[in-house]
Amino acid sequence: MADSDVLTFPPVELAPDAELAHTVRAIPLVRDAARLAGWTGVREVTEQGLLTTDDARAAVAELGLAAKRLHLLWVVAVNGRLIEITRAGARPGPGVADPMEFWDGVVMDVLDRTEEGLTGSSVVDEHLTEILATIYSVRDGMPVAALATGILQAHEVGCEARQTELKRLRMTLPGELAEAMKLLEYCGLIEVTGDLVRLTQPGVWAVRRDLLREGHDAPSLHEVAGFAELTAAELIDSMLQGKASASAATLWLEQRMPEDAARDLIKIAASGNAAQRGTAGTILEELGPEAEPAVREALDEPMMSRYAAAWLGVRDLDAPALGEGDGAWVAVDTLAALLYITAPVDSMTQYDILGEDLLTLMPAMGRSDHPDALAVLEMLSGHHPDPVIAKVARKTAMKARSRP
Repeated sequence: MADSDVLTFPPVELAPDAELAHTVRAIPLVRDAARLAGWTGVREVTEQGLLTTDDARAAVAELGLAAKRLHLLWVVAVNGRLIEITRAGARPGPGVADPMEFWDGVVMDVLDRTEEGLTGSSVVDEHLTEILATIYSVRDGMPVAALATGILQAHEVGCEARQTELKRLRMTLPGELAEAMKLLEYCGLIEVTGDLVRLTQPGVWAVRRDLLREGHDAPSLHEVAGFAELTAAELIDSMLQGKASASAATLWLEQRMPEDAARDLIKIAASGNAAQRGTAGTILEELGPEAEPAVREALDEPMMSRYAAAWLGVRDLDAPALGEGDGAWVAVDTLAALLYITAPVDSMTQYDILGEDLLTLMPAMGRSDHPDALAVLEMLSGHHPDPVIAKVARKTAMKARSRP
């Protein structure tokens, strides 16, 4: 997964494993899967390893199960080793020793069912992992109506849905989503209170496990709590060393007044190197207009004035205009961060931070008064994997060296 694909989620507080294990056993889906396994005992199955039609009807009737959920229950029971399938048929299985590993498998079984139809809504199934991740990122619960709006937007943008389809979805999605929420409650992933939906504690644990599996930044509160006590300089250094992630910075900001946090970050950025400045700038981007006084002060800092102007402008606050020379200076500063990072830089992705703008900006970068301008051009000429960019960087560096 490329770095640009990595998402950052706020730290979550996890319940103790013993408490989670106790809760998992009481989840309706888990409880019914155990009941189905006990009912099945030793029994013949079809060539596909499923209950026969007559046995399926009997299980539904005798256990009081919803027929449409029987297959999911069977999959959970078999994959969770509550039932073993042999050549002779089904028989009781040993189960999974670790309750949380069992629960992780249950959730994977649930999510895997979206391809063949889980919730009864193809749109909800298509966006289910996004839906769960969205709920995960909102600690206090999310209005169901807002969730429906988000699904429509995701479907319109990600799936290029036509207006006729969107019009139909606006009519049908609320009902489909309500049914999907009932199923996810049955599966133990969410709880709905009034108009708010939030993840259960087992749901938080499972969605976090899935996000980590996908390579995203989804720490527990315990893992990042210590970073909140660091100074701005210590936090930035920890991030550059790979010890702290963006989520740690989010927690760090939550513990401070926005204006104070901004002032501390700007102090480090204004006097530090390009890597420290870039990291501080990334953290500053999380702050809103409350930090304006501190950022406006940074307009007088030579190494931060351009970033401060951009920060203000993006938030529709009064800001000085930036010219081509300023853009070239920022381009140099952005690439100069690679000079101060100890990790090896050998991929196109890392060098190509500026994308197609790099070639256009190169001449102005050679004229920039940035202290690292020449070093950046030499880095590009010697290491950029695109020979065209390397050649232009080499020529630009030669001109920069000969300039008075």
